Amino acid sequence: MAEIRNDNGISTLYVDGQPFQAFAGEVHNSAAYDPERMEIEIWEKMEQSNLNTLIVPVYWETLESEEGKFDFTLVDALIKQADKYKKKLILLWFGLWKNAESAYVPVWMKKNSETYFRVELYGGERLNTISPLCTAAVEKDANAFSRLMEHIRETDENSAVIMVQVENEVGLLGTERDYCAQAEEVFGGSVPEMLLPEQTEKERATWKEAFGDDAEEVFSAWCFASALEQIASAGREKHPLPCLTNVWLKQFPWYPGSYPSGGPVEDMLWVWKAAAPSLFTIGPDIYVPYVSDIMKTYSRPDNPLLIPEVRKDAVTASYALYAFLHFHALCYAPFGVEDLWADQPSDLPAEVIDALKLDPLSFNLSGTKETLGEVYRLLEEIRPLYLKYRGTEHMKCFLKQSDGEQGCYLKFKNYDIEIQYLPRTDGAPAAAGVVFELDENTFLIIGMMCSIRFHTKPGDHRRVDFLTKEAGTFHVGKWVCEQRQNGDEKIVSVLYNMPGCFRIETFKY
Repeated sequence: MAEIRNDNGISTLYVDGQPFQAFAGEVHNSAAYDPERMEIEIWEKMEQSNLNTLIVPVYWETLESEEGKFDFTLVDALIKQADKYKKKLILLWFGLWKNAESAYVPVWMKKNSETYFRVELYGGERLNTISPLCTAAVEKDANAFSRLMEHIRETDENSAVIMVQVENEVGLLGTERDYCAQAEEVFGGSVPEMLLPEQTEKERATWKEAFGDDAEEVFSAWCFASALEQIASAGREKHPLPCLTNVWLKQFPWYPGSYPSGGPVEDMLWVWKAAAPSLFTIGPDIYVPYVSDIMKTYSRPDNPLLIPEVRKDAVTASYALYAFLHFHALCYAPFGVEDLWADQPSDLPAEVIDALKLDPLSFNLSGTKETLGEVYRLLEEIRPLYLKYRGTEHMKCFLKQSDGEQGCYLKFKNYDIEIQYLPRTDGAPAAAGVVFELDENTFLIIGMMCSIRFHTKPGDHRRVDFLTKEAGTFHVGKWVCEQRQNGDEKIVSVLYNMPGCFRIETFKY
């Protein structure tokens, strides 16, 4: 069974007893309704981009279409297909909440608004979002999720399922909190001890007293986190797979309700960590241009980086390389990954892109299949090297994070390396890469869209030259020299659109 271990301070996913990185893609929301079509359009084509993992939804509405009766046909089909193609699965539990709505709950729950009541706006209008304070609904979700996890434990003989995401982008749109009668009663009471552990019972503050202008969002975060804790813990009692949830990021215009209020955005992570300990991490869904900033925010000792959704233009290949090698990401997954292999990719309507506040450029597929596929292939091949050098001064990564950046300077024991970033063009990735110091005079450089130049250390006025320079790749974990370079080719070391590799042995004179 998959598990998360701490290896010398680095959270590491172990699958079948070995360190594993999920070079993944998430399928479109409706892909898993039709296993036969999914096999043709997705499973058979995954190798084109060297994926080892798929992130796929499981729908409560089909799992329990009749109350109390469970049908695992679609789940069984997914596990069977993963085994057939020797891939791994991360399942998405589309239960009570998906993108701040309750669209995937069973019909019998949708029709019974009295028992399974919805969130209420301040003026009394109802949202299509079942309240996280509806204990009857949360209990039903927890029961269904626990049955799913129990079924996985009993039937997944080859451990195809390596983790499960609980719900999807939870929170409230159009309001900062729920104003239904049940919510009003709880909001008028005192803050739970888990959020203010330093206060005595007599000192217990109300939400407004404790959190002022942030009270409504903190309250919503506690409501959703508590509900997900109940659901996740019920499932993990049956089968203790790693569980996570994801987040719709806080973005312009920045007020709660313009993004899902109560979701695990940066400001609310502390609430989620206190209220939902059964979730080992919160994964950011990244469609904004400042991807590296988000990766840094959601990469913490108590929150290993896992990216369940991300943009799928060519620059995603650069971010994938940086996520895995610099932030030690457990998983990286462009959304709607099957579009990379489709003859006619499905375009998101402009209204959807606008409503979800997505960067339209993040869906430009030009060049992505090839560059991402080669990044995933190289990452798989160099895994032993990465595991040997991660967390040491002998491995340094770089990434062009904004248009204005020209390069960076990497310092090693005997040499400094100047990385100059090439200008990005349409359909090309951004400059990114990694340098391994194999010994004090030998370096392995993997990257794209950059040039490389060696310098002696300050005060050392000797010149640098190469004993050998090889352009090559990795195959079955071994370095393969494709071209030994000297003369004109030795002078300039440039990596272009497709990820490439140099192995260079230096000397000084």
